[in-house]
Amino acid sequence: MTEAFIRNKPGMASVKDMPLLQDGPPPGGFAPVRYARRIPSKGPSAVAIFLAAFGTFSWGMYEVGKGNKIRRAIKEEKYAARRAILPMLQAEEDERFVKEWKKYLEEEARIMKDVPGWKVGESVYHSGKWMPPATGELRPEVW
Repeated sequence: MTEAFIRNKPGMASVKDMPLLQDGPPPGGFAPVRYARRIPSKGPSAVAIFLAAFGTFSWGMYEVGKGNKIRRAIKEEKYAARRAILPMLQAEEDERFVKEWKKYLEEEARIMKDVPGWKVGESVYHSGKWMPPATGELRPEVW
């Protein structure tokens, strides 16, 4: 197809003789161009996620609180049991201490029998206060 046929002007001498033909929109205009970002919403909304997280956190803290109460009750029961048997344990330890102390004094008397002026069981520090022996002093099985 030639330009003359398209413009319906046969036998033109020059391009300048051609009528002006300008492209334009179709009648009624072009369809609107979608330029906005329209991302489809998939999944729960932010408010739903926040409420779910808040609910989960609240339930977890409630469970932690319940566990703390239970642990506290068990701990108090354990301490109460220890306080209840403490006098008996102390009496047993005192009885064991007296037996070992007598053995210790007999051994000291046997070892120091040849030292003049030695008093069995007397402290060598002369502090005026009675101090219990150091831990394990009268426990030869621990040495």
